[in-house]
Amino acid sequence: MAKNQKKQDKSQQSTSKGSDKLLGDVVPAIVEELIGRTGFRGEITQVKCLVQEGRDQGRSMRRNVRGAVRVGDTLMLRETEIEARRIRSKVSKGAYS
Repeated sequence: MAKNQKKQDKSQQSTSKGSDKLLGDVVPAIVEELIGRTGFRGEITQVKCLVQEGRDQGRSMRRNVRGAVRVGDTLMLRETEIEARRIRSKVSKGAYS
């Protein structure tokens, strides 16, 4: 009888499969400006975004984004305390010239 109870408990626990953790405490931010490319091959885009909700609402911050992004897109940020470092180099990363 204990085996049947264990099977039922496991089936009830695995209904969400981490979706609550994935969408928990996210903050929307709108991309204002594309600053530049960074990363070893230029696969990361540094953007300036404006936080829309939460404790840091109205704060403009620099973030690194992987993938396609353009001005006006909405980013869902897990945290708003850490800001990306500035790109110091004048050379565009990933440009094979």
